[in-house]
Amino acid sequence: MRMQQIWGAWVFGSARRLHVCRIRTRTSAVARMPRGLVIVLGIVAGLLAMPSHADEVSFFRIGTGSTSGTYFPVGGLIASAISQPPGSRPCDRGGSCGVPGLIAVVQSTTGSVANVDAIADGTLESGFSQADVAYWASTGTGMFAGRGAVDSLRTIANFYPESLHLVVRRDLGVWRVPDLRGRRISLDREGSGSRVDALLILAAYGLGPDNLEIVEASPGEAIDMMRDGTLDAFFMIVGTPGQAVAELADESLIALLPIDGPEAEILTTIYPFFSRDLIPSGTYFNVPATETLSVGAQWLVRAELPEQQIYEVTRALWHDNTRQLLENGHPKGRLIRKETALDGLGVPLHPGAARYYQEAGLLGEGEVPENGLTNGTSEAGEATHAGEEPPANPATESE
Repeated sequence: MRMQQIWGAWVFGSARRLHVCRIRTRTSAVARMPRGLVIVLGIVAGLLAMPSHADEVSFFRIGTGSTSGTYFPVGGLIASAISQPPGSRPCDRGGSCGVPGLIAVVQSTTGSVANVDAIADGTLESGFSQADVAYWASTGTGMFAGRGAVDSLRTIANFYPESLHLVVRRDLGVWRVPDLRGRRISLDREGSGSRVDALLILAAYGLGPDNLEIVEASPGEAIDMMRDGTLDAFFMIVGTPGQAVAELADESLIALLPIDGPEAEILTTIYPFFSRDLIPSGTYFNVPATETLSVGAQWLVRAELPEQQIYEVTRALWHDNTRQLLENGHPKGRLIRKETALDGLGVPLHPGAARYYQEAGLLGEGEVPENGLTNGTSEAGEATHAGEEPPANPATESE
């Protein structure tokens, strides 16, 4: 009979830390069991499989996002790839190819800012974050202005791009960013990372609150307003294709404005978390290829963690078996590639990760990744401090 994997969630106290335990059981038997009983059996089996000597196990927590978002399922794949509990079959015999003795624990959080804060105060070893949020935290600017720089952040890898969508109503006949002057536009909610990025981009084109009618609306509210004609444009940061944008495109309601030219070049020079990006033709119905910027979804880690441990975690992340897991486990997993692991880093690499990339030939001795940072500051960071501060907003959570 067909076998099925049942994943039991082991909740660690009030912190809601999740340890994933696999139990193989017959589909027919599981179908007759109450859901709660299945989870309890998973917990018991996981406990029985644990070794009696606590010093043989090392837990490694990964902060992700909401369970309905992208970070959480991707985090589950990564946790599975880097874990190798004591007693596991060796890699060359079909077992885990993770770090010996390490059990990765996936924790659902409210997103990037929560993960940065938890890494800083030591309640997480690592977490996922948008590169812009990580950069603001590392430099003490933007939404982290007044809070001081978070010096304890380091990076393991860039994962995949989250593209900036500047969505405009098609019937307006607006095709360039400067033509938005005087229009009604949503930049997302006050305090969001998307809003900070949107203000930076508009300022590069000479636009801002003085010559725009700015609306505070969530992405969902902005979409409804576009449909009823009460909004002209909105910003959204999302991996392509974004479902909400796709729905509007299918209704032939919208176009995308390109973020390109010398303004885009200036933005990527000043702010290392921005990367040049292209939304290909065919991504959205009747929307041509559109140049834009993106911010990376990146894996951050505490700077104080041992170099050897992070070296082994990074090596497990890029193992051939992990590649198969990412390809088959989630659509975004296909975009997590070693070749782009160093793109647009918002904070410095951890020494253990840097050692792996040097051995893999992706980073020279003492070399800094393009647009990356070395020790929490950069020419871009100094330019930000020396010139006008980016907009400071209270930190809210976003993926």
